[in-house]
Amino acid sequence: MAIPDTIPILGVSWNDALFVIFAGILLGAGLLVVTMRDIIRCGLAMIVCFGALAGIYVILGAPLIAGAQVLVYIGAISVLVLFAIMLTQSKSGPARLVFQTQAVPSAIAAIILAVILALAISSTDWGGAAVRVATATSDLAKVLFKDYVLPFEVVSVLLLAAVIGGVYLAKRELGPDEETGPR
Repeated sequence: MAIPDTIPILGVSWNDALFVIFAGILLGAGLLVVTMRDIIRCGLAMIVCFGALAGIYVILGAPLIAGAQVLVYIGAISVLVLFAIMLTQSKSGPARLVFQTQAVPSAIAAIILAVILALAISSTDWGGAAVRVATATSDLAKVLFKDYVLPFEVVSVLLLAAVIGGVYLAKRELGPDEETGPR
């Protein structure tokens, strides 16, 4: 039995419905990232946000970019950030971050930015702006490893330096004024 192109009850295409679901998850997780007080839970919400973005890439017909999103951002960057937070967080310090006092100015700035973005999107003629993006694996690999090999290698060295820095910070020796054991 084949799945129909549209949802039978709603009359909406599956791609549109999945896009709305993934976009809702993305926005909800993004709000959780910036509003929760516990930094570990913020990192986990960031992973959910990246996963929803990978789902949107799949809907757009770019499975290679979705795979890279999962491998690089969820599998490497997010896990690296969470391990760095867990390894460097002081055991004697508070388990939760102090809530930022810039919430009201940030909300005002976000609303202004959203209005400007909505005005820019609504006044743009999108008819001629459609550009064909190469989503085939071989085309993307040729572009990445032929034209952009130097930036690719620079990013890999930068990520290696971040891992080494995280290990160094986690394994550093405590000074005489720092507590040596758990309370």
